[in-house]
This record gives sequence, structure tokens and C-alpha cells, in this order.
Amino acid sequence: MNNKLFKTIMATILGGISYKVAKSSIQVMRGNNDLYAPSNNFYNPNSRLNDKRIIFLGSSITYGLTAKGDSFVDYLATEHGVNAQKEALSGSTIAGNDPSSYVERLKNNVVTNQDIDALVCQISNDQQRNKPLGEISNTFNIDDFDPSTTIGALEYIISYANEHWNCPVVFFTCLKNDDTDYELLRKMVFKLQRKWNFEIIDLWNNEYIQNLNQTHPEYMADSNHPTRAGYRYCWTPVFVRELDQIVD
Repeated sequence: MNNKLFKTIMATILGGISYKVAKSSIQVMRGNNDLYAPSNNFYNPNSRLNDKRIIFLGSSITYGLTAKGDSFVDYLATEHGVNAQKEALSGSTIAGNDPSSYVERLKNNVVTNQDIDALVCQISNDQQRNKPLGEISNTFNIDDFDPSTTIGALEYIISYANEHWNCPVVFFTCLKNDDTDYELLRKMVFKLQRKWNFEIIDLWNNEYIQNLNQTHPEYMADSNHPTRAGYRYCWTPVFVRELDQIVD
């Protein structure tokens, strides 16, 4: 292959990559336009979720990492009247004894002497950060769970919520991708549900969201994280519909 032909091929490849990156960046910018920010102009006074006190525990998706810090939690609060406590930290894990873990933040940052209508918890991919999956225990005693494992931490969170608020516990999965570790964790969560009888909002397997994302590429900043437009028109309606059936 002569040098001129090689340069032509490389220029074509790099040009294609640059075009895709530029196109993706434009779509993300469009999806994060201030037009899609949470707004009182869209407040629904008739929402059944008005004044419901809900704790949202999670990482980047609950925080709104690629949506200027706005997530479905902020739309629920601003436009549906939810009294939301957004306990979200990007990059955090369910398992672990460090202050950033779900368990430690729930214990240290959330007041227990209050009435809570629901605890909604994101199922993050702990295995990407080398957290052991763990196993479902044969006990309901909170002191017997191992928060250093993902399953042990989930059991601890459920038991902690039952003890302090006696409210519905809702776990939600993230969007489907080719991550086999996350798929295994999701299956374990469904097995855990048979023991604890909590609720699951299974976005991983939600065809409504998957179809909308294909039709509206500006709804997603990447394969996992929504933009503001994605949260407003895709994720929030799902949470409104599901929580409306769960929360009394």
C-alpha cells in the first residue's frame, strides 16, 4: 500500500469518527437545552405524588451526571410535587464501608425520625468497581448482612428502611447493554425480591424507553445516561406511572 493511499484511508476513518463524535455532541447539547430543564410551568397539581416524601438513593443516573445535575428526581419534585430527598453521588457503589457507599450515606445523611412514603434505590454496577456480588442470606437480621458485598448491602438497605420507616422499598435497574455482570446482578435482585417482597422498576427491560431512545437520539448522552430531554420525556413518565401504583 503506497503512502498516499494509506493517508487517504486514515483520513476517511478519522473523518468518520470525528463526524460521529460531533453528531453525538450536538445531540447531547440539544437534549440538555434549558428548554428541557425542570420547570414549575409543567407542575401538575393533580398528581397523586404531590407531597409524597420519597428518598432517592443512587449514583450518577439518580444524580443526573450528563444532564447538568438534573435527573428524574428533579422532575418529580418540580413538576409532580414530590417531597424528594436526592441522596445521589456519581461513581458511588451500593456495597462498601467507605462514606460514599449507599449504605453509609443512607445511615449518615438521611434523618430517621421522619415519615417516609417510599425509598427508591438505583441498582448500580458495583462489579465495575470490583465489589463482590455476595449471596442472598437465610436471615432477616440486619446485623447478619455483609454491606461489603452488593447483595448484603441491598439486604441491609431493605432491613434499615423497614426498621425506620416501614415504607415501600423500590429498586430500579438501568438500561440494557452488553454488560454480563450487570445482567447477573439484575437476576439476583429478582431472586432477592422473592425473599423481601420489594418493588422493582425494571428499566433494563423496558421496551418503551428503548424505542423512544432509538427514535430520539438526543434523549441519551451515552448508552447509560440520559440528557434532560431523556429524563423529562422518557424516564420521568415511567417513574410517575410506577410510583403512582406503589405509593399510598
